Amino acid sequence: MFTLALFSVSEKEGVELSRLVYLALITLSLIWGGSFFFIKMLLHDFGPWTIAFLRSSTGLVVIVCIMLALKKPFGIRTISWVPMTIMALINTAIPWALIALSETRLPSSMASVLNATTPVWTIIVGVLFFRSVSSKRQWLGIGIATIGLIVLLGINPVTFISVDMFGFSCMIAATFCYAVGSQLSKNLLTIGYSMYQVTFGTLLCTMIGSGIMAFSTEEISLLHLTSLSNILMLVGLGAFGSGIAYILFYFMIQKGSAEFATMVTYLVPCTAVLWGYTLLNEHIKWTLLVGLVIILTGVFIASRKNKPNHSQVQSEDQ
Repeated sequence: MFTLALFSVSEKEGVELSRLVYLALITLSLIWGGSFFFIKMLLHDFGPWTIAFLRSSTGLVVIVCIMLALKKPFGIRTISWVPMTIMALINTAIPWALIALSETRLPSSMASVLNATTPVWTIIVGVLFFRSVSSKRQWLGIGIATIGLIVLLGINPVTFISVDMFGFSCMIAATFCYAVGSQLSKNLLTIGYSMYQVTFGTLLCTMIGSGIMAFSTEEISLLHLTSLSNILMLVGLGAFGSGIAYILFYFMIQKGSAEFATMVTYLVPCTAVLWGYTLLNEHIKWTLLVGLVIILTGVFIASRKNKPNHSQVQSEDQ
C-alpha cells in the first residue's frame, strides 16, 4: 500500500525519497481537488450533513485500519475530548456540510477556488480575535486576494454579481470555520498527541456530530447507500479524501517541510477545475481563471514568512 510504504523509506534513499515527496504532493492535490467532484455527485442523493457523516465515517474506518496495522495507540482515555469535539465541529463537521451546501448552488470548480482563500481568512481571524501579529506583506496579500474575489464574483453594471450569493456565502463561511479552527487548535489541543490520534479523534467527533444533524434533519435512503456509484464516490471522498489524504499530508511535513506541504493549497483549485471541466462538463469562464490566479498570488504573498536578516541571525548566534 502506497501510504504505508511512505513511512518505511530509509533516509539514505535521498533521491527516491525526494521523488516520493513530490509524488505525494501531486497525489494529494488530485485527491483533494477530486473531493469537490465527489461532493457534487453525492448531492444528487444525499443532503449536506449526510455527506459529512458518510465522509467522516469512511475516513474513520480507514484511519482505524491504518492504526491497527501500524500498531499505533488510540489514546481514547488520554485524549481531552471536549477540546477535541470543539475542534472537530468547527474545523471539520460544519465546514464540510457548508461546502456541500454551497455546491448545491455553485460549480465545484468555483467552490474549490473560494476554498483556497482559507489561509487569508486565517490571518484575518488571528489578527482580529487571537491577537496575532500581522505584517505589511500579509495585508498586501489579503488585498490582492480580495481583488481576486471581486473578479471571481463577475461584478458588472448589468448583473452586478453573476455568482449565486447564497452559495458564495456558504463557501466563505466554510473557509471562515477553517480559519477559526486552525487558530483554536493552538489554544485548545494540548501537545503530545500523534498525528494518528488527532486524525482519529477529529473524524470520530465529526462522525457523531454530523450524524446527529443528518439523522435529525435529512432523509437517508438505504437504496442510495447501496448504490455502486455512490459507494465509489464515498471511497474517493472518505477513504482517500479524509483518511489517506491525512497520511500523505503528514508524510510531506515529516519528510519535507510544513511549507512544502502547504503548497497543496495552490494545486488543489487547479486540479478541481480540471476535474470539473473533464467529468462534470463545467464551463470555465475567464473570470474563474483570472480570479484563481489573483487569489493564489495573494495567498502566496500573505503566507510567506519574513526571513531573518543577517544581523538578527548573528545576534541569535551570540
